[in-house]
Amino acid sequence: MAEFNSIISTRHLNDLLQNSLTSTPCVSVSKDDKIQVVSEILVQYLETFTDSVVVRDGTKPIGVISGREVIQGVCKNPSSDFFEMKLVEDITNYQLNVVTSDISIKELISLWKDMGNAFAVINIGNNDYSVISAKKLLEIGINSNSKFHISEIPKRRIVTFDKDATFGDVMNLMLKNKCRKILLEGTNQFINDRMIIETIEKFDYLLGKENFLNISVSVIALEEAQVITDDLRLSDISKILNDMSHPLVIHENRVISPWDICIALAQN
Repeated sequence: MAEFNSIISTRHLNDLLQNSLTSTPCVSVSKDDKIQVVSEILVQYLETFTDSVVVRDGTKPIGVISGREVIQGVCKNPSSDFFEMKLVEDITNYQLNVVTSDISIKELISLWKDMGNAFAVINIGNNDYSVISAKKLLEIGINSNSKFHISEIPKRRIVTFDKDATFGDVMNLMLKNKCRKILLEGTNQFINDRMIIETIEKFDYLLGKENFLNISVSVIALEEAQVITDDLRLSDISKILNDMSHPLVIHENRVISPWDICIALAQN
């Protein structure tokens, strides 16, 4: 794919992504599936190429489920009943952005801000859809020739947890601050929603566990954000994030995720 030398924010997806626009498959579940089914899928796909799973009523997409909806449900009902008895439709977010290929980056990011989730689908015919997520937009960043540097990304308050925190503490912090990743105070180590759902899966979806919210997060190995000292350009940081299983970078007390790249693209 050729480098982009002109303004990015007003250009259309079909122009910027060209042949790869519809290459990301839409992972979906039925509204009648159990929560355990969608949780198993999220463990596999969160941050690999999508941020949510599409919920369908028959063939019709009606909403989405992300890690946030699962975590919210566990906080209310931290038991195996939540996963075995509750249905997908019980926790579905019915705000689903179905976009067309001629939407601009600026318009897309605006929709995502309103929704609170970097996720949209494009209808490619025959009741099939392709996914556009923050991970997908990293492709645009990689091929950008923008002079934008990561030092231009605004610093924001970094949400942290302490070494004695429980899963309940961490999940409540995520929900309160509307974030998916939280750093261990004083380190570059972090926990995210995918890791929490993976832990729940290892605990056999809380079967026989009555105190999950009180279990210390120290029982799991945390991920490490990559610490970068150089003031990299947009294309360089996009490539680094794209190559990470759990994309998160720290630069001069600045935490950078794929979402920050999306914001930068909308402003360039």
